Amino acid sequence: MNESALRLLLESVRAGDTSLNDAVDKLRLLPFEDIGFATVDHHRAIRCGFPEVIYCPGKTAEQVVGIFSRLAAGAGSVLASRASREVFEAVAAKFPAAEYHEQARTITLRQGEQTEPVGHIAIVAAGTSDLPVAEEARVTAEIMGGRVTTHYDVGVAGLHRLLAATAELQQANVLVVVAGMEGALPSVVGGLVGAPVIAVPTSVGYGASFGGVAALLAMLNSCASNVSVVNIDNGFAGGYIAAMINIQTGIGD
Repeated sequence: MNESALRLLLESVRAGDTSLNDAVDKLRLLPFEDIGFATVDHHRAIRCGFPEVIYCPGKTAEQVVGIFSRLAAGAGSVLASRASREVFEAVAAKFPAAEYHEQARTITLRQGEQTEPVGHIAIVAAGTSDLPVAEEARVTAEIMGGRVTTHYDVGVAGLHRLLAATAELQQANVLVVVAGMEGALPSVVGGLVGAPVIAVPTSVGYGASFGGVAALLAMLNSCASNVSVVNIDNGFAGGYIAAMINIQTGIGD
């Protein structure tokens, strides 16, 4: 149950449209529910602004469906990350409205009142090989209510491509910059904009990139003071944090 649904329930009780017993029944599973193989956090949206997110690797399709079902029962939107096509098909059999974002490897189910996206989050990717991580960030930021623009394949090997987008990047409340190889792009973007830059290193690169460690270390050593870094290939965290900053910054374009 998200904060909006909880407020509606309490207003209904105050107005006399819902009995106290019925309200207690609806709240009985708060703040969490033990379903045997998982303890579902139903208060996450109230505390943090967005419901618990399902990380699919290591879980069976049946377990993902079980957790997905309990989260969906709270009437809020649901996000599952790093999901395979097989897991999505199991979810879609029960929730036909669920969507699979193949490149991002995410499942989304939008529920409740859908408002217009707010603010401005820019997702910047160095190369086409970085798109799975960038798309994970985009889907995450969008389901959390942010207005997202994307700027893909604008790495430092062809700097003119990035510079052509500078004016639009400078309008963003927050930017997520995804890059592998030497990981230089976030520092360059950080020097062009006056907003927070969330750097996401990817595991894209030849052997000496050490599976993204080279990009990670380069980003951690950035000389651009507005750059912060999340873990390797963690587009989800980049998009999530960006959405939180976007909300805190305000909803202006």
